[in-house]
Amino acid sequence: MNRPDRAYQLMLNSRTNCAQAVLSTYAGLLGLDEKTALSIAQGFGGGIARTGQTCGAVTGAVMVIGLSQKFSGDNARENLDKMYGLTQDFIRKFEALHSTTICSKLIGYDLSNPVELAEVRRRGIFASVCPDMVRDASMILEQLLDLQK
Repeated sequence: MNRPDRAYQLMLNSRTNCAQAVLSTYAGLLGLDEKTALSIAQGFGGGIARTGQTCGAVTGAVMVIGLSQKFSGDNARENLDKMYGLTQDFIRKFEALHSTTICSKLIGYDLSNPVELAEVRRRGIFASVCPDMVRDASMILEQLLDLQK
């Protein structure tokens, strides 16, 4: 199974949130163990702690991009500039597919509202919409970071 499909399956099976699905899929490849990745990303689901802000698939991807640009005091500015450029490219590509990176707009519900959150769960939105966001984010990462090998 390729990485975008693995991330999709993690999200589809509700074993993780969207940020966890993306970050944990790439963690080992980039020198981070999966359990630590799952812990780091757990607060980013639902548009950051169910606030409906930036999609967790996007924040997970930004973490992957950051991991791909190893920090070093000697070239910190150069790495930061490259990381920002890659992140901006990622966001442009994601928005080209989905028009936004905002979770509540992507799913059509306000996750910070308990009534709407219950409706999202009742309708299975996390399983019907979010896995595609995770797969798309992963596919963009594959291209952007040249990980298709």
